[in-house]
Amino acid sequence: MIDSRAIIDPSAKLADDVQVGPWSVIGPDVEIGPGTVISSHVVIQGPTKIGAHNRIFQFASVGEECQDKKYAGEPTRLEIGDHNVIREGVTIHRGTVQDNGETIIGSHNLFMAYSHVAHDCVVGDHVIMANNASIAGHVHVGDWVILGGFTAVHQFCQVGAHAMTGAASLVLKDVPAYVMANGNSAEPHGINVEGLKRRGFSKTAIQVLRRAYKAVYREGLTVGQALERLRELAKHAPEVDLMIASLERSNRGIIR
Repeated sequence: MIDSRAIIDPSAKLADDVQVGPWSVIGPDVEIGPGTVISSHVVIQGPTKIGAHNRIFQFASVGEECQDKKYAGEPTRLEIGDHNVIREGVTIHRGTVQDNGETIIGSHNLFMAYSHVAHDCVVGDHVIMANNASIAGHVHVGDWVILGGFTAVHQFCQVGAHAMTGAASLVLKDVPAYVMANGNSAEPHGINVEGLKRRGFSKTAIQVLRRAYKAVYREGLTVGQALERLRELAKHAPEVDLMIASLERSNRGIIR
């Protein structure tokens, strides 16, 4: 049901069962998939594509122009997958031509109230951004990451899959996969063991990942030396490959 008080541009494409609440505004070049529910007072600008069965709460701003001063009105994009929950006051911006021209959000994510996804970010699946967590431009966040409330991630940083940050953490460098980080600036505090148990990781895999963490952080090795150790450990637990990949992709260096 589309409330009569909503304002929807004629060029917007909404699936037949999309619900839109009163005083929401949906601009041109917006596509919204089936089963999506949009509350009141939501603003969605395009070009934006939103998948199926998402829920967007009141006062969220989705697909707006970015805050990068280099942005000059180019038709950049935002693409959002399926089954995401976007809570009150969340802001998600489109990309810039200085990058790939698009911001990409995966599926099954929870963006809690007032969290912010800046231009050109790539967010995977099953991510939780707690209240007021913010990621700056060009940040990449892997699957199953949890960013604690008021976490701030510096531009161009990468947060590897299954990593977790504590509340009010300031992330200035890359966080490898599986690592828990906390503080201002963020420092590593072991492997996200409880999260891995909840996701069905075996005891063997967790033990090997702990050894991988020690190779990176406890044995005085360079990243290159640690990678050699991790490649050996990956022969016993392929889960280590995610940590290897996050280290190999790092451009800003990892948190220490």
